[in-house]
Formats: sequence, structure tokens, C-alpha cells
Amino acid sequence: MQDLRLSTGTPGLDMVLNGGLTPGRVYLLEGAPGSGKTTLGLQFLLEGISSGERSLYVTLSETHEELAAVVASHGWSLDGIDIFELSSAEEVLGDGRQQTVLHPWEVELSATVDLIMKRVEEVQPKRLVFDSLSELRLLAQDALRYRRQVLALKQYFSGRNITVLLVDDLTGEHGERDAHLHSIAHGVMTLERRTLEFGASRRQIQVQKMRGIEFAGGFHDVVISRGGLKVFPRLIASEHHAPFLGGPVASGVIELDALIGGGPLRGTCTMLTGPAGSGKSTIALQYAMEACRRGENATVYEFDERVGTLIQRVRSMGEEIDGLLEAECLKIVQIDPADVAPSQFAWMLREEIENRQVKVVVIDSLNGYLASMPEEKQLVLQLHELLSYLNQQGVVTLLVNPQHGLVGTMNTGQLDISYIADVVVLFRFFEAAGRLRKAISVLKNRSGAHEDTIRELRIDSLGIQISEPLTDFRGVLTGTPEYIGASEPLMESRSDAARA
Repeated sequence: MQDLRLSTGTPGLDMVLNGGLTPGRVYLLEGAPGSGKTTLGLQFLLEGISSGERSLYVTLSETHEELAAVVASHGWSLDGIDIFELSSAEEVLGDGRQQTVLHPWEVELSATVDLIMKRVEEVQPKRLVFDSLSELRLLAQDALRYRRQVLALKQYFSGRNITVLLVDDLTGEHGERDAHLHSIAHGVMTLERRTLEFGASRRQIQVQKMRGIEFAGGFHDVVISRGGLKVFPRLIASEHHAPFLGGPVASGVIELDALIGGGPLRGTCTMLTGPAGSGKSTIALQYAMEACRRGENATVYEFDERVGTLIQRVRSMGEEIDGLLEAECLKIVQIDPADVAPSQFAWMLREEIENRQVKVVVIDSLNGYLASMPEEKQLVLQLHELLSYLNQQGVVTLLVNPQHGLVGTMNTGQLDISYIADVVVLFRFFEAAGRLRKAISVLKNRSGAHEDTIRELRIDSLGIQISEPLTDFRGVLTGTPEYIGASEPLMESRSDAARA
């Protein structure tokens, strides 16, 4: 029989803990000030209230008004939560004492603990948050006495089947974690807050230990917004395999499909690489729109270009994108890389795949994704895991990879992630008869055969046009190829051809 689990009030954290906490145990929640401990503690108690359980919040530092302000900022209410506010002189000293100013550290440790136990006996809670141990440490003044008292509290709570969160703000012990607390707690969760050089601060949570629970290790991104603290579990692709039917996915452009041997297969990643303005985003969006015409759903994540600009550009090509957006088969999401954590983005993708059954995903671009994560090694690992998840779900992923410079070089950018992609499509500008033109070719296709030729690409008011294979090129590998053949195979403006 599987052990009963207690929800933390945060669905993402419950997933990390493989269902939640074991009831009747004492857990340590540690983190520096501002990392989200109080918010998580309140969510834990509110979840108890919604389940019909008595909840008690023991605060040794914050006042009732301060807690009410935190709760109001998230649209919650303290109704139903019993609050024991030790900073109140009347509660500490009892009736008849007229002391008006009394700090927690001026009270004897034994009297403080007796007051807490008395309130626990009165309320009989099933959930309790003790915020925070730093004040208890000040009252004890001696490290040995403090640790003995914490151990006594654990034994007291455990005997009454109360699930307890002990909050520690790491202000004692020179800001270091207390190994003794780790040893006596049934589980330890650590919240961290990092300030980046630019953009919003990043929060993460890590489960240090959890007795009797198989949990997801490592760091998981945390976001605090109105409505509470959200945990985005680290994506583990091997846990999310879904059966799907393979087969090539067409773009709706016959010549483009011929280049890739019929199109990329389902469950593969295609990288579109080339300089700015060479047509990468347009080709990627073509696959997304064609998926909608087949009756499938597609999602485009825009890290770089503004969504309005993208839609207007597609309209200028004569494409009917508005109907696809209104039918919600095509969804374009604007992503601000400075405000979205990597695991949060992976969670957004998971919701699209699992809720909308999306079959085509466009990430535009890799540079924007790179900006969302300062550490490049982590970027490669998370991107690899993300693409593996999409592949196992049978999704066709199109990854736009802008290259440095206006005309580009053979360098694939800051990170060489071409090995991750199953198909690599190369875009280039080339010169012919004093005109700048665009070329498209396929460097590799793990799924099968592909053309080794170069075709001309033209994007105008009538949409995408791709020529027959061109053969007479010079300097292709330099990054700025030059066409030296006859002018007949090259494409002219379709308006000019109509006039002729």
C-alpha cells in the first residue's frame, strides 16, 4: 500500500516530491531572506484549510499585520489559519501585565517554548509552520542549548501527528547551513535567490533530503507572482515517452520538401541556421501554418521578434494567418528571456504538448534561449533534455539559429549545438550579376536521404518560392558564395514575370 502523501499547496513541488510530504513529520525549509519561505509556508497552511485541517502559524518575528499584507498581495485570506504571534506582549506575559514593548529575545527560552506548546494544545493543528528558527537561536544564546531545544520540539510535534515546517533564514552560524538541523529533520528543502547582471532575480528550490520519498533531485526553478509561489520541476525526458506514428511532415512547398527528402520526420529536431534576414523564421513559420491546415496544432515561441511584426510580415506574403490564430490552432507566444527561467519555459512547452496536443513547435531563436540562462553548459544540457522530451512526444521541433554577422560565416554561433539537431538547413546570401540573393541547402538529415544541392530562395508578396537546384557556385564554404553560372536558372520577381 502506498503511503498517504500530504500536498504542499504547490503542485510543482508535489511533483518534485513524487506526490507530496509524508504526514506527521518535521521538515526543514531553509533559505536566505527574500527567497520565498514565508509564501511557501502560507501555501502549505492554506492547502490544509482547503482540506478541512486545522493550521497554525507560529511567528516569532513578523506581526499579524505583516503576514496579512503578504497574504493580500497574493489575493488570499488568513481566515481559518490560527496565528500565534509571539511579539505580542499580552500573549507572552499573560493577562494583567502592562508591558507594551517586548522583544522575543527578552523572554526566557523555556517560557517561549511553553507558550508555543500551550497554543498547540489549544488549536490541535494538523499542519504547523514555525517561522523562524533564527529567533529561537537568539533566545537560546548557546548552540548546544538551541539544538537540544529543537530536538525536543521535534519529539513533541511527532508524538502528536502534526506535519511541521521549520523555517530557517540562515542568519545564524555565519550564514551556513546547520548540519544538526539537517540530521534531525525528516526532510530538508532549500530555497535560493540569485541576482543576475540583468533582468529579474532567479529563485530555485532543491530538496536536500527526504526520508522514505523518491524525489527529483537537483535545482528546480521557482517564480513568485500574484497567486503564490510556483515551482517548475526540472524536465526529465525519459519519464515522458509517448507512442506516436512516424513519417515526414510536409511544409506545403514542394521544392522545400524535396530538399529534405520529403520533410523532417515526426519526433525530430530541425535547426535552421544562417545570417539575419535570410528567411529562417519565415520557413519555420511555414511548417507551423501548414500543420494547422492539416488540422494539427502548432506553437511558435518568439524570443527575438515582436509578435505583431511577425504577423504583419506574414500578411505581406499573402498568407491567411489571422484565421489560424482565431481558430487557436496556431499560437504565437512572446517570450521575454530576462523574465522567464529555463525550467519555466520547459513547463510552458509541456502544457502546450499535453493540453493542446501540439505537433509542431518553433523556437525563435536560440540566441533568445541562450539569453535566458547565463551558464552555457547548463544551456546545452537543458536544451538537449527539452529536445529529447519533444522528440519522444512525436513533435516536430524547428530551432532557429541566427549566425553572427550580416552575411554569416560557417561558424554556428557561440555554442555548437548542431549535433543535437536531426536536420540542419543552411541559409546563405550569395551574389550574382551584382544582385544579393538567398540560397538554401541541407547539410545533414539523420532520418534519411536529402539533396546535396543548393537552391535559390525568394520570399515576396506571393509567398515562398524555391528554385530548381543551382550548380555553378564558387566559394560556398566561405560563407559568401558567388554564383558564376548562367542567369537563366535564377528567379526573377513574379510581378516582373507577369508583366513579361
